[in-house]
Amino acid sequence: MTLPPIIHEDDTLVAFDKPGGLPVAPDRGERLRDTLMDRVRERMGRNVAAVHRLDAEASGVVLCAKTKLALDFLSGEFQAKKVGKKYLALAVVLPVERAMKVTAPLRGPDGGLPAAFTVDLALGDDEAQPGRMRVFKRRGGRPSATDFRVLESFGRFVWLECNTVTGSRHQVRVHLAAAGAPLLNDAFYGDPEEKLLLSGLKRRYKGRDEERPLIGRLALHASELAFPHPVTRAPMTVSAPLPHEFKVALKYLRKFG
Repeated sequence: MTLPPIIHEDDTLVAFDKPGGLPVAPDRGERLRDTLMDRVRERMGRNVAAVHRLDAEASGVVLCAKTKLALDFLSGEFQAKKVGKKYLALAVVLPVERAMKVTAPLRGPDGGLPAAFTVDLALGDDEAQPGRMRVFKRRGGRPSATDFRVLESFGRFVWLECNTVTGSRHQVRVHLAAAGAPLLNDAFYGDPEEKLLLSGLKRRYKGRDEERPLIGRLALHASELAFPHPVTRAPMTVSAPLPHEFKVALKYLRKFG
C-alpha cells in the first residue's frame, strides 16, 4: 500500500496529491475498501488525521494533521470558511432539454456558460438516492455557494476554475449540474452519453476500433488549498500538479476543439 506523492510535509502537517479513485476514508457503510488514510496510518502512524474530505473519484490536495493542535486549528479554519479551496474542472455544456431541471440552466450570450458566475443553492442528502446530494429550493439543506470562472471554452467542453465558499459534499458537482454543465464523467449528476474522445475532436481520425476516452474518470482536480500554518500562522498554499491525462486532454482540445 504505497503512499501518494507528498507535496508538503513539516513537523505538524503533511499534504498528499491523491489520485482519482482512491477514497480518503471509508464512505458511509463501507469498511473493507482501500483508503488513503489506511495507507497513511500504516506508514506514518495512527496519530495522523485527515483535516477534510475529497471525493473518491476526484484527484488533488488532501491535507492531514500530525498533531492534535494542528488538527484542532485547521478543522476550525475549515469550519469558519477561512480556507481557500481551488478546483479545476472539465464540464460539458448540455442542451437545455438535457440539463438538470432544478433551476434554469446558466447561459451567456453565445449559448455557453458566462465568463464568471456564482451558484448559490442549498444542498443536502438525497434521501431517495443514498450517497447523493440534491438541491433544496426552499426549506432544508445547507447553504452552499461556489464561484466559477471559465478558463477556456472548446465548443461544448469548458475548462473551469472553481472556488468553493462553503464545503458541502459534492458541492462543485451538483452546482455545475444545476447550471446545466455537469462535470465530464460524473456518474451521479452528469450525462453518461458524453465522452471526450479524440475521434470526436480530430477530423479523419484513424485510431483503434476500441477507442479509450481521453479522460476516463471524474474530471475534477483539487488544485490548491490556502490556509494559515497551525503553529506559525504564516499564510501558506499547497498545490497539486495537473494529472497527466488532464494535460493530454487539454492539449488535444486546444489543438482540435
